[in-house]
Amino acid sequence: MKALLIDAEKQSIEPIEIGGREGLPGLIGYETVEADTIGPEGDTLFFDEECFLRGTAGRFQIDSIIPVSGRGVVVGSSDGGTTLQDVVSDVDSLSARLKYL
Repeated sequence: MKALLIDAEKQSIEPIEIGGREGLPGLIGYETVEADTIGPEGDTLFFDEECFLRGTAGRFQIDSIIPVSGRGVVVGSSDGGTTLQDVVSDVDSLSARLKYL
């Protein structure tokens, strides 16, 4: 499925393909995966729950959600994040809502 990989250290957003939830820890870099809904279309940001404890390089913030450190993956979801699907946002629309800190 289509997703977007945010890398705060490189200050980049890259379209990617993922097979499912099992691929998220490898993309984020850690097993402690947390999620936060980032829009009414069902897009969800997955990130390392312990990112600030680890001192991961780079930070970013989407809209007014809490800042995230390191990498994040944005994937579409339904059923409250239970079912993953193609991301609704594209690189340009997400970039307009994202700031690097």
